[in-house]
Amino acid sequence: MGVLHLLFLTLSLTAISTKAHNITQILSPFPDYTTFNNLLTQTKLADEINNRRTITVLVVNNVAISDLATKHPLSTIKTALSLLVLLDYFDGAKLHQLSGGAATTTTTTLYQTTGRAEGNLGFVNITDLKGGKVGFGSAVAGSASDSAYKKEVKKIPYNISVLEVTEPIMAPGILSSSASDMNITARLEKTGCKTFAALITSTGVAKLFQAAANKGLTVFAPSDEAFRAPNAPDLSKLTNAEVVSILQYHALASYSPIGTLKTAKGPIITMATNGAGKFDLTVTTAGDEVTLETGVDSSRIASTLIDSTPLCIFTVDNVLLPPELFGKAPLPAPAAEPVISPSHAPVVSSPSKAPVSAKAPSPVFSPPAPPLESPEEGPAEEPSQVEDSTADSEAGASSVKYPAFVQAVLSASATVVVSVFLS
Repeated sequence: MGVLHLLFLTLSLTAISTKAHNITQILSPFPDYTTFNNLLTQTKLADEINNRRTITVLVVNNVAISDLATKHPLSTIKTALSLLVLLDYFDGAKLHQLSGGAATTTTTTLYQTTGRAEGNLGFVNITDLKGGKVGFGSAVAGSASDSAYKKEVKKIPYNISVLEVTEPIMAPGILSSSASDMNITARLEKTGCKTFAALITSTGVAKLFQAAANKGLTVFAPSDEAFRAPNAPDLSKLTNAEVVSILQYHALASYSPIGTLKTAKGPIITMATNGAGKFDLTVTTAGDEVTLETGVDSSRIASTLIDSTPLCIFTVDNVLLPPELFGKAPLPAPAAEPVISPSHAPVVSSPSKAPVSAKAPSPVFSPPAPPLESPEEGPAEEPSQVEDSTADSEAGASSVKYPAFVQAVLSASATVVVSVFLS
């Protein structure tokens, strides 16, 4: 039972480590950070933070963030907040280890992972200022360290640290970034998804996507190579309505960035879902890799083209095939018939009303391995085996016998396995 107990403990620790922190719950007891906490939820940054094992969140109070929260769209707010999420662990003690007056270290932020950060926009400088103060600022040349460290809020070494700073970190051009008027088809055409862009345009689905983008839209765009793959559907054999359903199957009427997809539980409703069919997807995750499962095929999310609240566009490796149009995935091949062990091999005798004939051979059962004895080269059989062999010969070889020492070895092996399990 010791082995089983150790296995259960290992699985428990693994489950704990995969859900080590929840930034929303950490901030909920602090009324000074209510606005900041709500924005993390609205922009889905909370999901990103919770999926990171080692991270530092720089929070600002309600007053300091009010200007950002009231004067800019969510897409801009998300970018600004991403600069306050550091992909390393810093607590008060580590910050004050910076010494030498103007000592500075550069660290990566969550904004860098979006693929939209040009130059040093995705990095932050942490500087030890005079008088024991620590400042934060953009790593873009010429940027000032205007945001200063105030205090520790919460830390779980060396997993997550929450520190309060005086104000948001403003990198050049951050407040002017917005995707509210982005042309979806034009962006797809520039990033290797021309076939998908042409299809949504010709069928009118592009207008549906563009209208939904203001409220929340996630698109899984197959690359041009995906439409040329051997398993890609022949769209010319489908009706216009079926093609529209396939295209809508590649979109969600909600903003679901990669961090949100990683936390998805159960089926996800797509824009193709209607009363006649589910048209849903499921998500599987392995590390940072996210795969969409349809029930017919699957596709890996290859890259993020756009992640700007409330719009998110990914590229995928394969065209997603809904079961409602292409049927369920084929069942796995039936398992091979179990091998009959020597100690349990059934004795098949000839029917009493049908005597054995030389012209009608008896059924033959192949043992799992070549016979250990050979009539010409093998060792002499024990008396009991000779008698068995003689009896088999007289009965037309209608049953299979095995050497006694094989049965003894199998019996001993079974005894050892049972004794190890009980220990």
